[in-house]
Amino acid sequence: MTHQTATVTGCAAAIAAGEVSSVAVTEAALARISLLDSKLNSHLHVDAAGALATAAQVDRDRSAGRALGSLAGVPISIKDNIATTGMPMTAGSRILQGYQPPFDATVAARLRAAGAVLIGKTNLDEFAMGSSSESSAFGVVHNPWDLGRVPGGSSGGSAAAVAAGLVPAALGTDTGGSIRQPAALCGIVGLKPTYGRVSRFGAVAYASSLDQIGPLTRTVRDAARVLRVISGGDVRDSTCSTATVPDFEAALTGDVHGMRLGVPREYLDGAEGLDPAVRASVQNALNLLVDLGATVVSVPLPHTRFCVATYYLIATSEASANLARYDGVRFGHRAVLSASDGIDDLYARSRGEGFGAEVKRRILLGTFALSAGYHDAYYKKACQVRRLIHAELLAALRTCDALVGPTSPVPAWPLRGKSGNPLEMYLMDIFTLGANLAGVPGLSVPLPLHPRGLPIGLQLLGRPFEEATLLRIGDAYTRVTATDSLWPALAGAR
Repeated sequence: MTHQTATVTGCAAAIAAGEVSSVAVTEAALARISLLDSKLNSHLHVDAAGALATAAQVDRDRSAGRALGSLAGVPISIKDNIATTGMPMTAGSRILQGYQPPFDATVAARLRAAGAVLIGKTNLDEFAMGSSSESSAFGVVHNPWDLGRVPGGSSGGSAAAVAAGLVPAALGTDTGGSIRQPAALCGIVGLKPTYGRVSRFGAVAYASSLDQIGPLTRTVRDAARVLRVISGGDVRDSTCSTATVPDFEAALTGDVHGMRLGVPREYLDGAEGLDPAVRASVQNALNLLVDLGATVVSVPLPHTRFCVATYYLIATSEASANLARYDGVRFGHRAVLSASDGIDDLYARSRGEGFGAEVKRRILLGTFALSAGYHDAYYKKACQVRRLIHAELLAALRTCDALVGPTSPVPAWPLRGKSGNPLEMYLMDIFTLGANLAGVPGLSVPLPLHPRGLPIGLQLLGRPFEEATLLRIGDAYTRVTATDSLWPALAGAR
């Protein structure tokens, strides 16, 4: 892709003006995937024929003078736990290998209606359970900034594809930071919307009270455009809000004068494991926002220390229930049995062969937390603590326009560097989990590169359904710093 077509808004504008054809843009994206994805493993499936057919229709519509959607001709990839017709969906698991959805997820249908070219499905941690994109049954994803490092997870394939310039945008899912953390580790923008802003219909359920679909893009403006397309009520998702969807791009004024930004003490001062260079970069960003006219205040979030334990009890409990359907009878992989085997053998062998180690670990944790004699001590107590975390975040946001801190405590770590220690891996989500537990929106934008030459991210948390405020702040910051124009060497000169 050229510099002109590397962003969603640039690509859509060039196609609408007839400066480039959608077919040419799609062919360029397919060529980059063919050239680079053997190194990244960001895509599990590429639908070249379907993408080119859609692109050709966009070009015909433009030539005929028909109205074009806001994403007309823009190549977009979708995380492989979101249903799309014409392409398989595995959720990164052998248990769903070969499954072809007979319908589009609501977000996929809305992208198509806006003219987007759905080019492929991206790799992920199995069933979105992970923080490094190493648990996929179909191989690890590599960070385009350093192929020996993780891209973050679980939406690592989507993040790597956007960061390397394979596509201008991709969709991911965020259950505990799975959009924002890989966005930070790959140097791009990642947005987790408010719970209920975007329909979850057609997304493979991991933890239903936490999951949300959102965009990964190169710029804040691109995220605003994609978010507007995929947002809005949906009768097929009872948790989806009918709240009015604003023009998010109109909020990008570049002005943060008079805004009040809260810095949680627990995110900077007392954060265990926070890289000193990340802390310094976040402080520099806060100083810049003050120079732009914002006010920065310190706010307490003492329950932050309980986020990891609370999240992993609630998420695994919901996962154990959601994944019970993959039994080898109704859904998923079916083991080959001998004549003497019974139904219990079918269940055990099908699930044993189909699920990977991390998924099994979380199913076991969740099943234990929900079991008789332990439900009140673990799951019920976690739900009670969740309410405290939710109330605490909302109280802080009543006094501030947004909360600001690091997205990830560290930059990308080496492949297999933490996979042998699940607890250490879980702690990588310490700053992102609160947004999911409280259902509030979160945005990650790139900071200047870490001294080791790796991307890191600045996280903004906002009030429910006030994504526009976060986008406004993120846009103002990146306008001044141009951190959204950094490219890894793998992507070539832009």
